[in-house]
Amino acid sequence: MEDVIAIRPIEPQDNVALAEVIRTALSEFGANKPGTVFFDPTTDALFELFRTEGSYYFVATLNNKLVGGCGIFPTENLPEGTCELVKLYVKKDMRGTGIGKKLMGKSMEWAKANGYTQVYLESMPELSKAVSIYEKQGFRKLSRPLGNSGHDGCDIWMTKTL
Repeated sequence: MEDVIAIRPIEPQDNVALAEVIRTALSEFGANKPGTVFFDPTTDALFELFRTEGSYYFVATLNNKLVGGCGIFPTENLPEGTCELVKLYVKKDMRGTGIGKKLMGKSMEWAKANGYTQVYLESMPELSKAVSIYEKQGFRKLSRPLGNSGHDGCDIWMTKTL
């Protein structure tokens, strides 16, 4: 039987599996530190968080098992027309398959279709592989953060015009 990969909107039953994917990935890269989503209580309630107006979250499944996710969020104090690309995480055994790129693409398509003109993201040196992927997708580094994400553990900031 052939593997079935699907990308769909987040559902309430995804919360536990998604929190596990996120925290496992951060631990793998040594990025499980204060000031990151590892310790953010909203990581355990992403379905509820992404009910916020102007936000959307996609999950990827392989044969109906959650393997990753990515979303768009209207982070506080971002410039007009700017949203944040957030919580792009993929299970270790699914990295390098293009799922992360698909999740990011779907998220940015949604952002553009919903009136955003620029996407912002925050990362950290521990996630350098992800940063190189962002650069390949047209993101450019900034010298300082935008908005107020509350994640002071991140010191790489990037934007891309949609």
